[in-house]
Amino acid sequence: MEEITKNTQAKNCGVILVIIAALLCFPTLIWAGQFKVVRIYDGDTLQAIGHDIEIIVRLMGIDTPERSTGQQLDQPYSRQATEYLSSLVLGKIIELKGYGLDNFNQILGVVQFNGKNVNLEIVKKGYAEVCKDNLPETFNINPYEKAEKEDKKTGLGIWFLGDKYVSPAEWRKMHR
Repeated sequence: MEEITKNTQAKNCGVILVIIAALLCFPTLIWAGQFKVVRIYDGDTLQAIGHDIEIIVRLMGIDTPERSTGQQLDQPYSRQATEYLSSLVLGKIIELKGYGLDNFNQILGVVQFNGKNVNLEIVKKGYAEVCKDNLPETFNINPYEKAEKEDKKTGLGIWFLGDKYVSPAEWRKMHR
């Protein structure tokens, strides 16, 4: 029995290494699959399991307010963004379309649930700004930009802060 467990573990490690190698060699490789979301880290990062692997996914095309990493306070709306993502997908089976890895070896992806683009839904709710970093040519950012523009006009979510709004990228620079 112990030998079977070791063989299964070795097989799973081999599958994971092949996937990681493929993603590193072909950073704009597109792949899809169904995964169960098991953890929400923040408003734009989640952990999922499926196909005998565990992955961390960074939602592509968006950047949500930052959660604290120690002594400093959370960025405004970070908890709302995290809770909203959690309400949409935690414990649920999602469709993931991956586009390679980010700088932290997290899968850059678009999450679909019940026919909706979760990444875009977070922008529409006013909990994320559009992020154009690491976008492949095949990624259509236009719906994201349109939603953000509408949110800014109505002052929805993070845009309610007006001139006091600080982008997550700037927040990271100031607090890390």
